[in-house]
Amino acid sequence: MIESLHVVGSGCSYDVTIAEGLLESVGERVAASTGAGRVAMVTDTTVDALFGDAVARSLTAAGVEVHRMSVEAGETSKSWKVSGLLLERMSEAGLRRGDAVVALGGGVVGDLAGFCAAVYMRGIGVIQVPTTLLAQVDSSMGGKTGVDLPRGKNLAGAFHQPLAVLTDPCVLPGLPEREWLSGLAEVAKSAFLDSAAAVEQLEADAAALLARDPEAVYRAVVMAAGLKVRVVSADPLEGGIRESLNYGHTLGHAIEAVAGYGVVPHGRAVADGIRFAARLAQEVLGADAAWTARQESLLDALGLSPSGAACGVGDEAGLRRAMAADKKARSSTVRFALLSGPGVYQPFEADEAVLAEHLREWCAAESRG
Repeated sequence: MIESLHVVGSGCSYDVTIAEGLLESVGERVAASTGAGRVAMVTDTTVDALFGDAVARSLTAAGVEVHRMSVEAGETSKSWKVSGLLLERMSEAGLRRGDAVVALGGGVVGDLAGFCAAVYMRGIGVIQVPTTLLAQVDSSMGGKTGVDLPRGKNLAGAFHQPLAVLTDPCVLPGLPEREWLSGLAEVAKSAFLDSAAAVEQLEADAAALLARDPEAVYRAVVMAAGLKVRVVSADPLEGGIRESLNYGHTLGHAIEAVAGYGVVPHGRAVADGIRFAARLAQEVLGADAAWTARQESLLDALGLSPSGAACGVGDEAGLRRAMAADKKARSSTVRFALLSGPGVYQPFEADEAVLAEHLREWCAAESRG
């Protein structure tokens, strides 16, 4: 099976190719997309051990000179310091404007490598080769790159569209459970934003996705990637509808910041953020309680039950500060992406009193576990 999706908008145009076994042809596809004589293959220690040799061989066989650059696996590598070290290594390798970066890994590698590509020589090409479910359904597309700062995620970054996204679902079965659940949270978010039909299909596939059934995984990747492609094509620079993709992420990113990056799995944080946003939508948009219950039930079916007090983030003041520092906040006014129904999106600037009330209730529930 092969699916080709096309992103177009604001001066960018590239293909997202989804196919089983695609990793074997990365070299020829990178050569065709970039024309580069050499590439910096940026990956992490875990992915490098699994797929680095195969991708490097493929690139070399296509006549591309490969400079492998591996960082430690985990969110801590998505930092200003590590990006600086990578940029120095690119300079030492002699990369020029006609060369490119191959981002082989999950969301951390994709964001980090994309950011380095965006600023090196004021911008060189990048090919995204996502190896986690989260990256395949979300972060590899749309050109958002960045690194984290102490006060928040992705506070330093740039829009830098890839020249191509090469997605091979065959690399997913060996993902750790933590990474798998993080991807499922983004799949759920995508279905909620997409349509009632997408929600129904995901409900039908929930058990198969937990078992990592290849056909169910392929359907989920195509659905979520398809939504992302449509949204970023319509709004490449996040000036409107693209903000809907932050559904569940306003509180989710705050949870990650307060707990310390990497402590709370991204999927758990986003799932909690979706539950919070769904209940907020009931009050401020008049969303049906049955819609909230349906979202919560599907999250449960996907193994994304509430994270509970074990996360240690029942800090109302800390969460509020983290939300205010989020790059989507405007003049410290916290913005939420809300849904009144499947695919029915509305942005919302939270009134301080309403936000405080809902945060207080959420933190009290966290404390009770």
